[in-house]
Amino acid sequence: MPSRVPLPDETPEHPGREHPGSEHSGPVRSGPVRSGAERAAPGQPASGQPADEPPAYPPVAPDVSLPYGEHPDQIVDFYAPRGEPAVGRGGPAPLVVVLHGGAWRAPYDRQHITPFVGFLARRGFAVANVEYRRGSSFPSQGAGSPEAGRWPETFDDVAAALDAMRDLAKEALPGADVRRTVLTGHSAGGHLALWAASRHVLPEGAPWRLPAPPPLRGVVALAPIADFGAAVERGVCGGAVTQLLGGEDSYEERRAYADPAALLPTGIATTIVQGRTDSTVPQEVPEAYAEAAAKAGEVVGLTLLEDVGHFPLIDPAADACAVVAEEIAQLAY
Repeated sequence: MPSRVPLPDETPEHPGREHPGSEHSGPVRSGPVRSGAERAAPGQPASGQPADEPPAYPPVAPDVSLPYGEHPDQIVDFYAPRGEPAVGRGGPAPLVVVLHGGAWRAPYDRQHITPFVGFLARRGFAVANVEYRRGSSFPSQGAGSPEAGRWPETFDDVAAALDAMRDLAKEALPGADVRRTVLTGHSAGGHLALWAASRHVLPEGAPWRLPAPPPLRGVVALAPIADFGAAVERGVCGGAVTQLLGGEDSYEERRAYADPAALLPTGIATTIVQGRTDSTVPQEVPEAYAEAAAKAGEVVGLTLLEDVGHFPLIDPAADACAVVAEEIAQLAY
C-alpha cells in the first residue's frame, strides 16, 4: 500500500461541538465558527493564504485504489480509519463516500479534497474518494473557463461508482461497516451527492433510476449547488450549471433529470452545511433547495456557519471542518 502523506503540523483535530449561538427553531442552525484562514486574526489570511481559497496542503495518498470502469477517471481511492471513533461510538468504522467539487471541470480532480478525506480517516471513518469524468480541459470556444461536466458521462460515473461501492469497499476495506454509509460532497460534489441520493425519484425511463432508495444512512452536502434555478440566477461558477447540462438548448429538458431541487422528496436524511460568507455558492442556493424540500413535505437540516466561506468546510485546520465531521457522525452512528 502506498504510504500516507501527512498534513503539515498534523495534530489532533478539534472536537465536535455545539455551535455557539445555535439555538433555533426548525431545521436551520447557525453560529460563529472560525475558518482556517481566520486563525491569525478575524478576517485576515493565515500563513499568507487568502481567506476563501482552496486549502494548500499536499495530497494524501490512499491505502487502496480500485476501478469501477475502464476509463482512467473511473476510480475510487480508499482510506482506512486511522483514529479511534468518538466515545460511545464503537464497532466497525462507518463508510463515508466523498464526491469532490470543482464545478464539474477537468482541472479539478479528487486530489484537492484528499486532505479533507485524510481528516475524516483520522476521525475514525473509513473513506472512499470517488473520481468521475468531468468537462473538457479547454473551452470549446478557445477562451474563458473550461467546460463544466459531460452529459451524460458525469452522471453515468457517479451512478456506476455508487452502485459498485459496497462490493468495492468490502474488497478494499473489509473492516468497514458498509451498512452505515454516509454520502458527502463539496460544491459541485455536493450537487452530485444530493443527486445520487435521489435516483429512485428520477423520471421514468431515466438510465440512472433506481427501483428503491439507495442504501444510505444519509447525505451531508457541503455548500452544494443544490438548486439549479437559484444557481443559474446567481451565475454560480461562471455558468457551470448550464454547461453541465449541455448548454441553453438542452438545459430545461435535462434539468428534470439532474437538478436535486426537482427530485424531492427523497426520504433520505439530508443535512446541508453552508458558510454564510460563501461567495462561490451563496447561501441562497442551498436555502432554495431546503425550501423546495419543505414544499415537498420533507425536512432538510441546514447548518449555517457565521464568517465561513466556501473552502473552510474541507480545510482540516478550520473549525468548520470539525462541524462537518460531527454532522457526518450524527448520521453514521
